[in-house]
Amino acid sequence: MTGMIVTLFGVGYLRPAPGTWGSLAALPLYWLLYQMGGFVLTLVAIAMVAVLGVWAIGRETVKRGQHDPSEIVIDEVAGQWIALLPVGYGAYFTGSDVLALWPGWIAAFLFFRLFDIWKPWFVGRADRMETPTGVMLDDCVAGAFAAISTFALGALWHAVFL
Repeated sequence: MTGMIVTLFGVGYLRPAPGTWGSLAALPLYWLLYQMGGFVLTLVAIAMVAVLGVWAIGRETVKRGQHDPSEIVIDEVAGQWIALLPVGYGAYFTGSDVLALWPGWIAAFLFFRLFDIWKPWFVGRADRMETPTGVMLDDCVAGAFAAISTFALGALWHAVFL
């Protein structure tokens, strides 16, 4: 069961770049959660995936004998959902369809992948923890950096062009 959780039902086995596949798979899941329960449900889901993910990562890394095997992508799901929070909040705040904010989806995805691969500052520090919490935390911090960047880009766009 924990193997299915950490690989997001096998998405983590896709090659190349399983982290990117995990991030891509997170997008329709976020949309589905948003449709079911709006912005609040996405917040609850992020917390639940992070907690459940740390537990499952802990069990799987012991079994596999590696601190962060590439097929573990549940951390990408949590991080990508965090990156999408400005989009979900923007849709909630304006009463818009969340898909109408599609440029934000693209920005959140690209920024998250950038920070997850680059691992600047606190992202790299969390990654070097080499614990299940560190595995999850580096993607959550990358997601937070991506969310801030997505928000800033959206604010700049609206200030200059609208």
